[in-house]
Amino acid sequence: MKIFLDCEFTQLNQDSKLISIALVSESGAEFYVELTDTYSVESCSDFVIQHVLPQLDCLRYGQTLVEARVSLRRFLSGFDEELEVCSDAPNWDWDFFVDLVDVKHQPWPAQVMNQPTNLISLFSQINTEALEHIELRDLPHHALLDARVLAELFNTLVSQLKVSS
Repeated sequence: MKIFLDCEFTQLNQDSKLISIALVSESGAEFYVELTDTYSVESCSDFVIQHVLPQLDCLRYGQTLVEARVSLRRFLSGFDEELEVCSDAPNWDWDFFVDLVDVKHQPWPAQVMNQPTNLISLFSQINTEALEHIELRDLPHHALLDARVLAELFNTLVSQLKVSS
């Protein structure tokens, strides 16, 4: 089963800190958490301060890093099938996912493939005719909403490819 990953983080550099992470499965199961103890507003880029932080709801979704690690493990253990983690930005999102899985202290989750699928590469292999019928909208810079958009885009493309074959 494909599971779509998206993250929001403080800035585009090697010192970046995770702000929020979301996973949306093909079956519709969702995981979303906003971290309350991994970053400060001062470490965020102006873009993140203007576009990402105003969308957060820490009272509803906030968890410490320790709590988020437990929640993520619980979510992943709810699947029996093998999970293929897909991201449109695996060079960024995958490292945050791996850190949250906490492989330094626990074994890798058995049902999760240990490398990401790059959605941009996957989408570029899809018939351009199928892509013509898709209206691409800007991602809202909210991890859960973005992961939902990626899942929806993938499911739409797969269904169009089935219809055209």
